Amino acid sequence: MRPSWDTYFMEIARTVATRATCPRATVGCVLVREHRILTTGYNGAPRGVAHCSEIGCTIVNEHCVRATHAEANAIVQGALHGVSLAGATAYCTHQPCINCSKLLISAGVLKIVFDQAYPDAVAADLLAEAGVALTQVPHGAGRIA
Repeated sequence: MRPSWDTYFMEIARTVATRATCPRATVGCVLVREHRILTTGYNGAPRGVAHCSEIGCTIVNEHCVRATHAEANAIVQGALHGVSLAGATAYCTHQPCINCSKLLISAGVLKIVFDQAYPDAVAADLLAEAGVALTQVPHGAGRIA
């Protein structure tokens, strides 16, 4: 069975997540426009900084502050390489947090497709206010004949 576009890009996001270097979460993000991959990102330390997998996490308020989130890394890749993300769809292994939601909105992303829920009412409200569609596509869903 042939996968739907959402399933196809979610599988790629899961593969991107395998590069994550923070053991607290394995997260991947793929930014796509017109069925073409624009950028990818996974959670890990900024360039030139030791990864959590090398020296451990830096925990503040129960969150690792050493790692940059996958969505932010995907947006940074667009900035580094001059790739506009306006009108893109984000495929994320996890529902974006409030900070990543704000970044995706500001980058011009129009739709977010995610697998695992990370419920944040404020993030959901901001996305709705900005007109960004938020859709959950659980693992294994979306096969077409």
